[in-house]
Amino acid sequence: MRPWFAIPCLLAAGIGGAAAQQLAYPVKPVRLIVPLAPGGGNDILSRGLSKHLSESLGQSVVIENRPGASGIIGTETAARSAPDGYTLLMAGSGQMSINPSMYRKLPYDPLRDFAPITQVASFPSLLTVHPSLPVKNVKDLMALAKARPGQLNYASSGNGSGSHLAMELFKVMAGVSIVHIPFKGAGPALSELIAGHVSLLFNNPLSSMPYAQSGRIRAVAVTGAKRLKAMPEIPTVGESGLPGFDASVWLGLFAPAGTPADITTRLQSDVVKILGRNDVQDNFARQGIDAVGNTPEQFIARIRADAAKWGSIIKASGARVD
Repeated sequence: MRPWFAIPCLLAAGIGGAAAQQLAYPVKPVRLIVPLAPGGGNDILSRGLSKHLSESLGQSVVIENRPGASGIIGTETAARSAPDGYTLLMAGSGQMSINPSMYRKLPYDPLRDFAPITQVASFPSLLTVHPSLPVKNVKDLMALAKARPGQLNYASSGNGSGSHLAMELFKVMAGVSIVHIPFKGAGPALSELIAGHVSLLFNNPLSSMPYAQSGRIRAVAVTGAKRLKAMPEIPTVGESGLPGFDASVWLGLFAPAGTPADITTRLQSDVVKILGRNDVQDNFARQGIDAVGNTPEQFIARIRADAAKWGSIIKASGARVD
């Protein structure tokens, strides 16, 4: 039997050991779920960020692609994961601000089931076409679509994705009819455009720019409020015939709801430091992306504002997935 005076020492040692274990996070690799297919903007950005985050955390950050159903499969997987800091999610406006209006029944709630950590990036899309399409600018596209209603088609990274809603906004504002063909991620959608199986695609500049610069696809316009620093010669949709058009999207880091605050605070601090580095910001800018890095409260405000914006566009366009 241990002497009575050893009990407080053992208790103190136990408490100290538990605290040390908590402070030691992470003690094993961290899984970062990407709810879309490999090759898209989310996937490319996540892989780049994971390298820096691995260095910061001292543990591997392993990418796990879980595509399908407009990102719902991977997002739900993350929501149902243990809230211990070892499963994170890189989700975008499609999964968190658009899907709630696109689907009558969604197996997750963007704010109830997740702890938003920080918005990682914001970027417009590029309106791109296959070179065989006789379109050099937005006015050409509107004229062709009006002359051939329902005959042109466009790819998207899935029902309810940013690329889907960007074209729905375009169709409403331009008064044209173009057929939607959804794919399981931006990578497959881009591949179909390059192959000439579809005519149009609103896609992130991260994955589209190299093909536009090589001439395999043609960049027609930028969906944001300003031109890209990396492609200043490409005008915005707004200055090309549809004033006020803006379909910028974002990506952000999430943890399952209930993840300890000290862990999410650590992750937010590390990611914000990474995004504030000059080399990271320069790399993002070369790919048409704005590095963000904000507080959870600011991020939540962005999620809610975009949910209201896209919800009204979905209602006006009639786009819906049952």
